[in-house]
Amino acid sequence: MRTIIENAFIIDDDDIYIFGIKKLVQIKKLCKEIHTFSNGFDALQRLKELEAQKKPFPEIILLDINMPVMNGWEFMEKFSEIDESLRKDTKTYMVSSSIDPEDIEKANKLREIEEYIIKPIDLNTLIRIFTTT
Repeated sequence: MRTIIENAFIIDDDDIYIFGIKKLVQIKKLCKEIHTFSNGFDALQRLKELEAQKKPFPEIILLDINMPVMNGWEFMEKFSEIDESLRKDTKTYMVSSSIDPEDIEKANKLREIEEYIIKPIDLNTLIRIFTTT
């Protein structure tokens, strides 16, 4: 029997993408609670709240690159500065429409990023992400 993910973050400014991913995750019962953020700054603020409250970080983060306020790269820079003991159980997947080889290479060099996934994310990939964590 697989373990259900307790908590995941979707950090993306595309409302249609967020709606679709949330719906698939709910239908397949892959996660108990999903929090969505339209930029990296808001997600980072929530992580700081969790840290202050001594609550666990999300097990999965689906992160876009191009967003207003704070993009995915800026988010990863700040995320990597958080105490590793707090983020060690968080798996971050960069999910972007960018097919730029530089973006893919940059993501692959960051040890905090599990995988670079080009949108649209398919159901099998989503299930794999949420069931291998």
